[in-house]
Amino acid sequence: MTFEPVLPWPILAVVAGALTFARLVTLRQVLLISQGRRGRAALRWTGVSLTVLLLLAAAARPGLRDEVSSAATSAACTNLNVFLVVDRSADASIEDYRDGGPRIASMRSDIETVIKEYPAARFALVGVTSRAALDWPLSSDVWSLQPVVAALGAQNTEPDADPAAAAKLLRYQLIQATEQYPGSRNALLYFGCGGPASVGPQSEFDFRRGSVHGGAVLAYGHSDAIGEAALRQIAQQLDVPFLHREPGLPLQLRLPDAPHSTEAAERIDMYWLPALLAAGLLLAEIFLSVREFRRSRISRREMAT
Repeated sequence: MTFEPVLPWPILAVVAGALTFARLVTLRQVLLISQGRRGRAALRWTGVSLTVLLLLAAAARPGLRDEVSSAATSAACTNLNVFLVVDRSADASIEDYRDGGPRIASMRSDIETVIKEYPAARFALVGVTSRAALDWPLSSDVWSLQPVVAALGAQNTEPDADPAAAAKLLRYQLIQATEQYPGSRNALLYFGCGGPASVGPQSEFDFRRGSVHGGAVLAYGHSDAIGEAALRQIAQQLDVPFLHREPGLPLQLRLPDAPHSTEAAERIDMYWLPALLAAGLLLAEIFLSVREFRRSRISRREMAT
């Protein structure tokens, strides 16, 4: 059994302590209830407390090790952080790429390929328009990331694109990844169009040397319709290869110290099990609370009449 908490252990411990204290305070209120109603109140208190414990267990993200895939996947691959930076500006919705489809569709396809080839890596997803947003925090939960990637679309309300708008956000993400996963290596894959029509100010990637250990900048769209110069400049700033994605050609990448593998990931996340149990208990508490509220309203009406 392994754990990869959604928050650092010290913060999670503080949250757990605060919730435990709150539950103990409510227990005192339960003990003050009359003997006839105390049993039912104690049962509901136990149910809510168990819900809190299950949610804390889910937040700790327990998992099981897959010994079969451990033999096929190297330690380097399991300690690799892959940052996926995706151009979600209006340029990504232009239909001039594979089979006349939008550029964003080809980006999604290539991202899915990367996830399949490096299943033991951790992934973060950053969307870029005129600004950047962290669409998926760094995590090894590939199973939950896949539907997020499948729903990835362009934001046509953001016509101006700053190809390097993610620089500041990624700088802090890289620092956090290094601190949270000592000895890990960072790869950055940029999927973009270069903002050819953008007239706004352009940022630049000025990361500390050695913070990015590999990756690539991938360009989508006809060569005469994308901001290739801007994308090549990003590749130069990151010291990674530039690749213009041609329709019909398979994606071939080599991320740092990570062998190609289509085996299942070493770690099987089990956070969904306590989360599912907590949801069931929470629904039961909501049902009881609603029923109690309705009964009290009826009683008040009867007293009023």
